[in-house]
Amino acid sequence: MAMAGRPMLHSRYYTSGEVAAHSTLGDLWLSYLGKVYDLSPLVEQFKGDILLKPILEAAGQDISHWFDEKTKDVRIEINQFTNCQRYHTPRGRFIHIPPPLPQSDWFNDFGQPWWQDPKYEVGFLSVKTRQIRIINTLTSQEQVIEVCSEETMNDILERYLAYNAHAASYTWKYNGEVLHMERTLAENGIEDEDETLDSLDMEPDDFRQSILLYFNDDLTEL
Repeated sequence: MAMAGRPMLHSRYYTSGEVAAHSTLGDLWLSYLGKVYDLSPLVEQFKGDILLKPILEAAGQDISHWFDEKTKDVRIEINQFTNCQRYHTPRGRFIHIPPPLPQSDWFNDFGQPWWQDPKYEVGFLSVKTRQIRIINTLTSQEQVIEVCSEETMNDILERYLAYNAHAASYTWKYNGEVLHMERTLAENGIEDEDETLDSLDMEPDDFRQSILLYFNDDLTEL
């Protein structure tokens, strides 16, 4: 639990919506092969370079289809005219992709290509997100927030701080049971029922699981 004066630690799991929010020239994120990357420094480094165009067009999106899941490299195809291998870049050649023919101004001394460089990595893309209703029993206020299924209750608490800065001053319960804050929703017995409800033609919003917050009579600073 974060305390006063200490920075909060993000779980490092992100929703696709959170990635999509970073889609400008000065703040550009992408996701691929299950991870999330902040390419803003790369964009700044190559500002004005035509090879940035495919990356800018894909800002905030998942580009896993650009890559081979086994090799973690850009997909390879066979050129039908030369019968030689080349990178598959349907949106056009981009930064760190070699030219199709030898060029005197092409330098490959950049080290790792950006898609394999861990310095751009900021976290993981959630495999499945969930909508959870959180009810403050003291104020009767409630919010439905999107969370990552991989996150612990402490991570969800950090997300909820946007609505209640004293969220850590509450006991979190589900069906009358105190939740283990170091465990995920599923590990606390709050199963994801969206698929079941969908198969029964029942609207998930009408059966949203609710977490109840009970005030502890102290104002924990975060």
